[in-house]
Amino acid sequence: MRNMFADTFYEAGKREKRLAVVVADISPAGSIQKFREDFPDRFVNTGVSEQIMIGMCAGMALRGLQPFAYTIATFTLFRPFEFVRDDLCYQNLPVTVVGIGGGVTYSTLGGTHHAMEDVAVAGAIPNLSIIAPCDPAETKAATLWCADQTRGPIYLRLGKAGEPDLTEMATPWIFGKLRYLKQGEDLCIFSYGPIMKLALQVATACEEKGSSVSVISVHTLKPLDREGIANALSRHKRAVVIEECVPHGGLAGQVKEIACDERMDCPIHAFTLRDEFIHCYGSHAD
Repeated sequence: MRNMFADTFYEAGKREKRLAVVVADISPAGSIQKFREDFPDRFVNTGVSEQIMIGMCAGMALRGLQPFAYTIATFTLFRPFEFVRDDLCYQNLPVTVVGIGGGVTYSTLGGTHHAMEDVAVAGAIPNLSIIAPCDPAETKAATLWCADQTRGPIYLRLGKAGEPDLTEMATPWIFGKLRYLKQGEDLCIFSYGPIMKLALQVATACEEKGSSVSVISVHTLKPLDREGIANALSRHKRAVVIEECVPHGGLAGQVKEIACDERMDCPIHAFTLRDEFIHCYGSHAD
């Protein structure tokens, strides 16, 4: 995802002179390094100064640019939280805040790099939309959309590098709409982000036992496609939510809320991270 974002942003930056990127203590590599070399006046590295990164993006947006803030998820959202809230969201500026390593993607780097609550935190801020691609193809579509959008601030939640393509047979990517990776009748699995690979493995295991399974990418977590979720729940016998987020403030609670509001009797099972910090950890797969 990280490499696809960089490649897509570079190509978009060649066409659109308003695109700029501000990074915080990230050594540019690949296409981001190429963007820095080819367009030095549209690249800034603030060092370990995430608040300045967000503040500069706000100023750029007020001057007519389309800036992206880019660093590891915990440092792009948590450390400069006040600046994201007040500088970007209060003014509803078209800035894309890119978080690399959403969830516990950077598992072995420890608690400082575990963005377990990023979706919950971002979702609580008015005006801030959330996009969480599940593979490189969705990352490309989301990056192109963010490069051209004017609705306001976006939190673009990415994995890292090496994720497989999962959406070759999926329905089209549309901002704010669910995307079906598989379509069945018995079980509906909602997921997003890099953990989608696990969701598809669960679907395969269920299919081997005779179930007909739908797998849905909820890539746009805010604004949430409530109508699409209600429709999916109405067409399946049961549902599962798999997400790399704490139990409170993520997708699972919202799916259950929709089911309650619409008085649906579809059983919903949620598999989330626990409401606790992770002190013993291994690889992301573990």
